[in-house]
Amino acid sequence: MTNEALTDISKVQFFDVETLKHPHETYALLREKAPVFHIPMLNMHVVTRYDLVREAIKDTETFSSVVDQFFGGAANQQMIESAPENIQKELRAIYGQMLPQPGTLISVDEPIHTKYRSIVAHLFTVSQIRKAESAVQSVIDKTLDNFAKDGKAEFVTAFANPVPLRIIGDRLGIPEEERVFFDEAATAAAAGLRFNPIDGDEMVRRARLALELQGVLVRLIEEARVDPQEHMISILANGTLEGEDRQLTHGECVSILNQFLVAGHETTSSTFGWGMLMLCQDPEIQSRLRDDPSLVNIFVEEALRLESPVQGLPRKVTKDTELGGYPLKAGELIMLRFGAANRDEGQFECAHMMDLERPKAKAGAQLAFGSGVHFCPGAPLARQELTLGFPALLERMRNIRLSSDHDVPTADPSFLLRNLPELHIEWDLT
Repeated sequence: MTNEALTDISKVQFFDVETLKHPHETYALLREKAPVFHIPMLNMHVVTRYDLVREAIKDTETFSSVVDQFFGGAANQQMIESAPENIQKELRAIYGQMLPQPGTLISVDEPIHTKYRSIVAHLFTVSQIRKAESAVQSVIDKTLDNFAKDGKAEFVTAFANPVPLRIIGDRLGIPEEERVFFDEAATAAAAGLRFNPIDGDEMVRRARLALELQGVLVRLIEEARVDPQEHMISILANGTLEGEDRQLTHGECVSILNQFLVAGHETTSSTFGWGMLMLCQDPEIQSRLRDDPSLVNIFVEEALRLESPVQGLPRKVTKDTELGGYPLKAGELIMLRFGAANRDEGQFECAHMMDLERPKAKAGAQLAFGSGVHFCPGAPLARQELTLGFPALLERMRNIRLSSDHDVPTADPSFLLRNLPELHIEWDLT
């Protein structure tokens, strides 16, 4: 959309490719003129102002996370129905072989959410994250060894994707012989959440990968019940559900693992990409971070805030209510737009700018990992990877810049996620 068009909210088209690539002017318009805005195509109300997003997050009784239209079987059915007719039969056959996956974390409310979350939460405590620091640093350093001496690289493929995939694979307990397949399946699962148009062959490819991944995970769950280990698959396989005194079903385990394998790498990969682009575009930030490594924590929070890897998540209205004076009816859907809230001038001074002097508490108020009951349990691990990764990159690479042989990168046009599909960079060797 042009600047002229962005004076009239009636012209807002969320699914316009340019809007999806460059949403921030649209967000600013809506925050000012229509902080709760109806999208007819989805019959959904988008919430863009920080205070209203926080209000809805905290009121879990009124705004429920049980949103079948976006997650689980209903979403799969919508995808099948959108496929070409000759593909639908094949997709139904594949999905018909899949384990039913009940809602477990992102798509359930209290008290069910806490029952599942408590089983794996101790893997992401401060002590556990500190314990894992040397292993995380080792993955970062080994990945850098593969390309840092070259002086140029496509950064997403070389670093931003493989580092988080390796680390979440380690945390889940994926064996080495399954890593190539796991990386492909995890990447395909994350791509499915972008809601980008794809052809029938790609739909089938992703569905087959998802089915095969289920088979691998079920096998690993069964192996862990015979020979327990210290990783997430084993903990889920041998844990009991609070108040029910039973082991989790295969479907429950796979549901939780699928959420972690996507969230455990996609958000971190995205922020590595956007953070690196910010470094390329502002050499002064590179210098300041090298001179004062203590600023890296604020840099990471600001990168998460400015380009939130998850742009938003849906909620279902459970009763007639209002949000910011806007009437909502029971059964309607709202979309909490974290990417818009994180650039709200009412919450963050100079919200469109990277500010390494922003107070820590204010910088940490960004909503990239959500908030409240559904705050991302893997956030400490993501922050650890980012705060270790950027200093390692800056130490090995000087004068980092965009490649002169490629165009300036733009975001993948996605409604839910925000990432750079590629980022070609050059640098001087230290």
